[in-house]
Amino acid sequence: MTSEAADELSFTYYEKTCPNMEAIVHRKVSKWIKEDYTLAASLIRLHFHDCAVRGCDASILLNHEGSERWAKASETLRGFGLIDEIKQEMEKKCHKMVSCADILTAVARDATVKIGGPFWEVPYGRKDGRVSLAKEADLVPMGHENITYLIEFFQSRGLNLLDLVVLSGAHTIGRSTCGSIQQRLYNYTGNGKPDPTINTWYLNYLRRKCRWASEYVQLDAITPTKFDSMYYTNLERKMGLLSTDQLLYSDSRTGPIVSALASQPTLFYQQFAVSMVNLGNAQVLTGNEGEIRTNCNYVNA
Repeated sequence: MTSEAADELSFTYYEKTCPNMEAIVHRKVSKWIKEDYTLAASLIRLHFHDCAVRGCDASILLNHEGSERWAKASETLRGFGLIDEIKQEMEKKCHKMVSCADILTAVARDATVKIGGPFWEVPYGRKDGRVSLAKEADLVPMGHENITYLIEFFQSRGLNLLDLVVLSGAHTIGRSTCGSIQQRLYNYTGNGKPDPTINTWYLNYLRRKCRWASEYVQLDAITPTKFDSMYYTNLERKMGLLSTDQLLYSDSRTGPIVSALASQPTLFYQQFAVSMVNLGNAQVLTGNEGEIRTNCNYVNA
């Protein structure tokens, strides 16, 4: 996408065609997160997985064999039911007006606010894509890549080094499967030993928590349900859960940004909003490049 496409997005896009758009999203997100607080982190992640493949075009929502949603990288994604519920109400109130891509972007913002994160204005006008391929979804970082891969992955989507480190800070909340860190705990380089960079206390804590690969562990061991900059402080203490988290601190390109965010909590808070806007504007489809799906799970007939 060129920056022109992002320029076509507008804060007043639904003012006349669906003035209740944000109110509908807000009400549904509040209801679902009240019932399950852990869903907030999943909704932010769902938005990232969408934008990371073909831009923010709701391609992650397409539910057919061989789609992104069927990829191995998408197995633990949640929140599809909420998007469907919002879409159904939108179709009743403003038929064929609001794209699934815009709904997903608004949901990620409201989920962030619900758990104490920053508010930001979301520009609208994204269209929904018609293509969704599992093999592309499997390129999304899963926690064991090197930093060069992460930097190049973000840059190819129009996002910079600061966006990479700040958006990784979404790991201030949420959880991961123990299976994704088993290797770090027991057999890091195939020598039967743990990753030597893990803080010893933290290693013991994780081994207690992760007796089974199917269990879950919090991404931030200190303040797991609070949206704060503790994630970065943890990295300084060698308590990053995923190896990609910890590498952000040890790599000379990203380390100084981690330190800055650890020492200035308000900087993370403000920059998270900026980087989420950047993510939401990445490679978007506008005008006739996409469609407005009437059901987020399927392309229009």
